[in-house]
Amino acid sequence: MAAEGEVIAVHSVAEWTEKLKAANESKKLIVIDFTARWCPPCRTFAPIFDELAKKNLDVVFIKVDVDEDDLNTVAEEFKVQAMPTIIFMKEGEVKDTVVGDKRGEIIAKIEKYKTVAAA
Repeated sequence: MAAEGEVIAVHSVAEWTEKLKAANESKKLIVIDFTARWCPPCRTFAPIFDELAKKNLDVVFIKVDVDEDDLNTVAEEFKVQAMPTIIFMKEGEVKDTVVGDKRGEIIAKIEKYKTVAAA
């Protein structure tokens, strides 16, 4: 795992599997940013995502570049069709999705799901 307040960047499917398993075991909210280098809104959103990680130490933030290695298969698994797509997970279950750089909505969902007790 990365240090608290850092975004975990994954670069392969094996790394994705390992990091996601560790994040799920933490029982914390997981916020996944599906991004791409060629995507202008993704580049604009990247520093915001980093800042959210610094402000929410009780949340795990993971960044997946869909163009790297074979990570497009991970994006397909989550039915990602546009970038950026933000997925909110807790204990292996997808809780919500936001498509696009909708900062207010993303911040609200972080607040909502990080405080929800695991069922």
